[in-house]
Amino acid sequence: MHLKPLNRPCSHRWTRVALLGLGLLATGCGHGKATGTALAPQAQARAYLDENQPEKALPLLRELHARTPDDVDVARALTEAQVKAGHADAWGEELRQAIARNERATDQYMLGLTLFSRAKDAGQPTVAAFERAITLSPTTAEFHYRLGVARLESEQYVAALGPLRKAVELAPERAGWKLPLAKALARTGDTTGAVEALGTVVRGTPSPGEVATARALMNQLADPFQGFPKAAEAKLEEGMRFLHELDAPQHAVIAFEEILHDYPDLAVVHSLLGLAYQRLDDAGRAVDEFKQAIERAPRDGKNQLYLGELYLSRQRPDAARAAFEKAVVLNPMLELAWFRLGDLSLDARDLPAAKSAFQVSVTLEPNSVPARGKLALVYQLDGDYPAAQRELKHVAEKDPENTEFALRLGLLYTDEAQKARSPQERQKATAEAERWLGKVLETQPDNAVASRALQLLKGQ
Repeated sequence: MHLKPLNRPCSHRWTRVALLGLGLLATGCGHGKATGTALAPQAQARAYLDENQPEKALPLLRELHARTPDDVDVARALTEAQVKAGHADAWGEELRQAIARNERATDQYMLGLTLFSRAKDAGQPTVAAFERAITLSPTTAEFHYRLGVARLESEQYVAALGPLRKAVELAPERAGWKLPLAKALARTGDTTGAVEALGTVVRGTPSPGEVATARALMNQLADPFQGFPKAAEAKLEEGMRFLHELDAPQHAVIAFEEILHDYPDLAVVHSLLGLAYQRLDDAGRAVDEFKQAIERAPRDGKNQLYLGELYLSRQRPDAARAAFEKAVVLNPMLELAWFRLGDLSLDARDLPAAKSAFQVSVTLEPNSVPARGKLALVYQLDGDYPAAQRELKHVAEKDPENTEFALRLGLLYTDEAQKARSPQERQKATAEAERWLGKVLETQPDNAVASRALQLLKGQ
């Protein structure tokens, strides 16, 4: 039976995505294609690899590695190029010969990466190479990280914890490294530690792939339907159909209460019953059901989110904030809870807290227009015009019909022009303001706000 209430997570399997595979052999510099400007050798090599032209990258990377044999980023990129070019076997043999002549930590590291790329050697041979690299260079965080990932892939979860913890200790700025650590913690029964690690990831600057991986793991850790009795599934479907499709919450209440008569400890049904009572505008019973759900499933952040939303609708901001704060601790992937915290902090004029919350909300939902709009407002209030403009342009350029954001951009540039310190800065901001205000007036010729802003610019 396919159950869909409360955004029910699907059963996800931890796959060898970029986090654990050759994608992480990249330097992480994010270099794109050349645009006519000469690139530095390492950047050019990265561009070739991104374009799947490893043979062109190899000469550049070999020369770089010869000059800086202990550079881990270069070593990783060189190994990626060798593997992508189909030279894994020859490269592995070349590395063994180099190790026999004069063993270096980076050679053992590159050997480990090469072995890891081949399924038959991804177990103990890979582990042994990374362990030897650590022995030769014990303070290199990357070596510990790779050892942890190799053990994790071999389902040696307890053994993976030590090197993964050491890696994040040595390089705390690498928030993405907390993802495999979170998986190892989850597999060894430390759910709280796993969730804390995921919270660190989303507060950093994770890539979309890392966000997707974090969300999949969180869904596994917080599946409210895990162990749901099959005998009650038909009645559950009936209740959800009344609640979500037929807009008949009174009938949903009857169905959910019938389930709870036989299974009084099903937290997710208490949550659904609370949502039904909330739809009926019975706040007292809704609060009671949400609290019962929290009592039965204290680690489920969604129940705190539901409670916070109810408090917010009843003009109880302090109680709502407390609930939302608990929600993101228990489930850091709840973008709505982060958004609400940002709004509450903005109302309190706590700009640092608002910025932090809206940044996470945008990270989790990059196409969220409300979140980007609020984040832009925080940047503007904080005097960071470039950051505010970046957030507004993200929406305005992807959605040319969004007149609201075009107007906000025009007004923001107008404000910047008024405060500019030099004629050059004023001229640049004025040109941008006129461009965006012009877009507004093209679709809304009678827009008084845009017209007044243009008049202000012309009279400055």
